[in-house]
Amino acid sequence: MTHDVMILVLGATGSTGRRVAEQLRAAGHTVRGASRSGQATFDWSEPGTWEPAVSGASALYLMAPDGVPVDPAFVTLAVERGVERIVLLSSGAIEAMGDERLMAAERTVRDSGAEWTILRPSWFNQNFDEGFFQPAIMAGEVLMPLGDVRQAFVDADDIAAVAVAALTQDGHAGRSYEITGPGSLAFGEAVDIIGRAVGREVRYLGGDEDYIAANGFSGESIHAAKAFGALRALGDQPVADTVSDVTGRAPKTFETFAQEAAAKGAWS
Repeated sequence: MTHDVMILVLGATGSTGRRVAEQLRAAGHTVRGASRSGQATFDWSEPGTWEPAVSGASALYLMAPDGVPVDPAFVTLAVERGVERIVLLSSGAIEAMGDERLMAAERTVRDSGAEWTILRPSWFNQNFDEGFFQPAIMAGEVLMPLGDVRQAFVDADDIAAVAVAALTQDGHAGRSYEITGPGSLAFGEAVDIIGRAVGREVRYLGGDEDYIAANGFSGESIHAAKAFGALRALGDQPVADTVSDVTGRAPKTFETFAQEAAAKGAWS
């Protein structure tokens, strides 16, 4: 895809969207960053913001915040207005966890009529310094009912690099990419690495009973524990070569991420 086309990046102030927009601009591409508070206003709950955001765009980085569905009407509008290539941020293991929201988003993109690529990353490294685990790290205790099952944590910079390649290069259409880091770690190991990087103890509690007790004995917390139980039943997550195959460079290790985040004061 040539540099003179407009690429629309949704979620342009978020963990992956911000990095996708930055990497595209650094490579000389024309980018419209869209979010509720970004360069262009975009709100999934306000259809009036959709057409101004998508107008003139030829490619689209498509994502929605956790819990927000990807509205098929927006995807239809985008294609009608000239979007020819869509890269969707999905997630790994959505079938096992019963994530109907992302399964529906994948179906919408496949049926859109545009060239599509689906990104299925593992757990983000940035969940620990920018996301929902950051307060837990600060408090010294992380609860996640995954026991000792190993996950292939991946850095958001590497996810963004794969997205940029799919948005700007040929050869990625019709592909679903599992995106992982270079190795897999149990949550307890990841938490220990962060603890060493910041110089203090951070505990990991990985049982269902700990998670439910901490989140209240509600239907929602019990349902979430069951979903994580389904993920746990899959066993250790395999490592994929997607980052190196697509970008030509090795993905960032979790140890490097933790050292860099600690140096920036993420957990100070």
